[in-house]
Amino acid sequence: MSSKPLRADARRNRERILAAAEEVFVSRGAAASTEDVAARAGVAIGTVFRHFPTKRNLLSAIVKDLLARLTREVTELADGDPATALFDFFTRVVEQAAAKRAVVELLARRGVEVGVADPVSTLRDAIGVLLERAQRAGAVRAEVRLDEVMALLTAAAQGALQGDWTADLRRRTLEVIFTGLRP
Repeated sequence: MSSKPLRADARRNRERILAAAEEVFVSRGAAASTEDVAARAGVAIGTVFRHFPTKRNLLSAIVKDLLARLTREVTELADGDPATALFDFFTRVVEQAAAKRAVVELLARRGVEVGVADPVSTLRDAIGVLLERAQRAGAVRAEVRLDEVMALLTAAAQGALQGDWTADLRRRTLEVIFTGLRP
């Protein structure tokens, strides 16, 4: 794909393909095909291949799209309630890791290693803002450091991603972590 900006209709198609691919791969796993994605997105298979020449390109784009969404979310949360924003973001990251497990497994089968440490570290400064605001609001202990939050976030997301955690286990694990962070 060239570096020139996409036309509005091409951009909409790309967004529809990514949304459809995420749904299809999460629900069908490795059995999903690009034809399934095209059908769900309501586009021709050629349109899928024009944007994503290989299944690997499509899967990688889903992960990049997730990172972009998390970046937007952490920015939006920074303007929200300082007492809950860090906890809300933490929960979203763990839930997204669990939800994207099928996509990550497909990438791993194709030799693309996807962990959560690198994407989470790109959000470090924004997470630091959430932590500082939570501490000023009295929702997080003053002695908690950003590196500790990053370690907990990475570990919990990686656990949900690789450990096939149930919703109940995710909820209970987050309760333990949040209890440790609160004053």
